[in-house]
Amino acid sequence: MDIYNVILYLNNSLLTICAIIGILKYKSFKNTEKWYVYYIIFLFLIEANVKIALHHFKMKELNFIFPYYVSGELLLLGILFIRKLKISYYWYIPLVILAGYLFFDTHTLTNEIKKVISNIVVICFAGYALLMEIKSSKINDRFMLADSFIFLYYALSVFLFFLLRQLANLGTEEAKIIWNVNNLLCSFLYLSIIYTFLRLKK
Repeated sequence: MDIYNVILYLNNSLLTICAIIGILKYKSFKNTEKWYVYYIIFLFLIEANVKIALHHFKMKELNFIFPYYVSGELLLLGILFIRKLKISYYWYIPLVILAGYLFFDTHTLTNEIKKVISNIVVICFAGYALLMEIKSSKINDRFMLADSFIFLYYALSVFLFFLLRQLANLGTEEAKIIWNVNNLLCSFLYLSIIYTFLRLKK
C-alpha cells in the first residue's frame, strides 16, 4: 500500500470517528453549531456511497455522485456560516441558486471547475467568519480552530487545482505527491473537528 492510499485510509478513518463523535455529542451543540455535525455526516454518507459503488457494485464511473457532493457541501457550509455570522437571510437566495446551478448544470462547467467555485465561496464565508472572531472583543473560540482549518483546506484545494493546471505535463507520481498534501490537510481538518467536538460542553 503506497503513501497515497495510506493517507486516504487515514482520512476515511478520521471522518468515521468524527461522524460518530458528532452524533454522540449532538446534544452539546448549540443550534447553529449542529450544522457542523450535518456537514460531517453528509461527507461520511458521500464517502460511504463512493465506497459502496466502487467495491460492491464495481462501478468505474462515479461522476453522478459529484453534483450531490459539490452542491450539498456548498449548501451545508453556506447555511452554517450565514447562521453563524447572523447575516441577512437574503443570502440564502444566491446560495441556493448557485448550489442548484452546480447541481443541474451538465454541459457548461466541468466537475473540477464546479468544485473550485464551491470552494471559493466557502473560503469567503470562512475567512469572513474568522475576521469577525478576531475583531470581536469577546472571542468565542468553540469552533475557531475548525473554522481555521476549513479555510486552510478549501484554500489549499483551490491553489493545488490551479497549480496542477499550470503543470499539465506533470507525471502521475508527482501529481500524487501534490494531492497527498491536500489529503493530509484534510486529515488535519477532521482532527481539528474531532478535537473541537470532544472539548465541547453544553
